[in-house]
Amino acid sequence: MFSKACEYGIKASIFIARESIGGNRVNLKQIAASVNSPEAYTAKILQELVKNGIISSVKGKMGGFEMDPKSLTEIKLVHIIKAIDGDGLYHSCVLGLNECDAARPCALHKRIFMVRKDLQKMLEVTSMNDLIDDIDNGLAFLKH
Repeated sequence: MFSKACEYGIKASIFIARESIGGNRVNLKQIAASVNSPEAYTAKILQELVKNGIISSVKGKMGGFEMDPKSLTEIKLVHIIKAIDGDGLYHSCVLGLNECDAARPCALHKRIFMVRKDLQKMLEVTSMNDLIDDIDNGLAFLKH
């Protein structure tokens, strides 16, 4: 459903958010290990998240990546997905056709419309806080 970069970005954001709640900044090595991603690839993903204001980067000896704990209810999944994958999730053809819209739909166009609407709503209301709560309450996990 999401690109590999987006999957890593979501997991990295959750990891950074959880650490930030405890007042910790995390470095690239820690983040890459937490999401099982190569460091160079993780660095590019983190750059996009910083550029889009989702995470912050602090340079220096005590530096690292962090999120403002007060903003964790405002940062929604949709922000991370748009920062990394754009909004093609809502608009691209599920069958990969170059032209697919209401006037010239693919075979799945009408059937996928409501699923996309529900997905969009979920992504727009699910916050970093929601995801952290699920993990902290044992309802979800980041690694297996």
